[in-house]
Amino acid sequence: MKFADVLRRLDAYPRTLDDFSVRTVGGAAVTIISTSIISLLIFLEFLNYMRPTLNEELFVDTTRNHKLRINLDVTLHNLACNYISLDAMDSSGDTHLRVDHDVFKHRLDLKGEPLKETPIKEIVAVSPANKNSTCGSCYGAEHNATHCCNTCEDVLDAYHLKKWSVQVDKLEQCKGKYKRTDEDAFKEGCRIQGHLEVNRMAGSFHFAPGKSFSIRQFHIHDFQFSNVKLSHTINHLSFGEKIEFAKTHPLDGLRVNVEESKSEMFNYYIKIVPTLYERNSDGQPIYTNQFSVTRYRKDLTDRERGMPGIFFSYELSPLMVKYAERHNSFGHFATNCCSIIGGVFTVAGILAVLLNNSWEAIQRKLEVGKLS
Repeated sequence: MKFADVLRRLDAYPRTLDDFSVRTVGGAAVTIISTSIISLLIFLEFLNYMRPTLNEELFVDTTRNHKLRINLDVTLHNLACNYISLDAMDSSGDTHLRVDHDVFKHRLDLKGEPLKETPIKEIVAVSPANKNSTCGSCYGAEHNATHCCNTCEDVLDAYHLKKWSVQVDKLEQCKGKYKRTDEDAFKEGCRIQGHLEVNRMAGSFHFAPGKSFSIRQFHIHDFQFSNVKLSHTINHLSFGEKIEFAKTHPLDGLRVNVEESKSEMFNYYIKIVPTLYERNSDGQPIYTNQFSVTRYRKDLTDRERGMPGIFFSYELSPLMVKYAERHNSFGHFATNCCSIIGGVFTVAGILAVLLNNSWEAIQRKLEVGKLS
């Protein structure tokens, strides 16, 4: 026996002679439909192969050295910028955080249109200065670490060099030199936007009317009106970089309206979940944070205890979520393509046989006249 004959016996795909093949219209229809399905499924599989998959992982967060960046963009529709204080405090509430900030206020009219004026550089409350120190604070406008502003003029000159507008009523060095009247408090709106960088620990920040100061570990705002309308819109709030598929900015676009002549206290309790996003394109990890929020508003018109304002309290979860982009291997893509081709052709062959057998049975009954 020749070697070629031995190989022919191993052929699992014997060829049928054309004389014994019967081509039907039903078989052609099944072939066209199955080929179309195969082409569509392979195209979808190719798109899935080109698109990276996102793997999710949960583990204990050990990256405590990273700063927590708070990006904020909030509009208060009925309170002027000069009467709004932005303060940041730690979780105990009795000491202020050391924060790096870049926050500006933009004056608006009551219709929400911006007034053509230089944005006001906001002064965020920080830890009380040491009274024994002879170096006055420049409130973020210092040239270097040794630059001191001991007089009101020194602070104003430093802000002038930075081309920042300044709220002189918030400057310790300018106390008693400049006065403001509370009559203009409700004639304008204010948009506050920028960012804070704080230590990764539980804390809070708030927007409240009046000048803020501390007396015996109590945080107080000096404001003469009992009813303060705090209608506001949270244009953006996030704790890190924005990721579209994650919940890094669930409060964006939230608008809260308040009835006329009604003071309310708005509380936002935020649970922050640290998030690591590893993109396959550049391989650079992105450290950001997702968060969930619970809202609560308190009416202060019935002698309820509290202070009118917008308060954000946040705490961090000890767990971190990791998203990692991964590309499927070509072997996985080829295996899926083979599965699609084999599976569709097998099912199509079964359907073609059923159709042919059914049609032949119907024809036989028609021939003998048994089909009514």
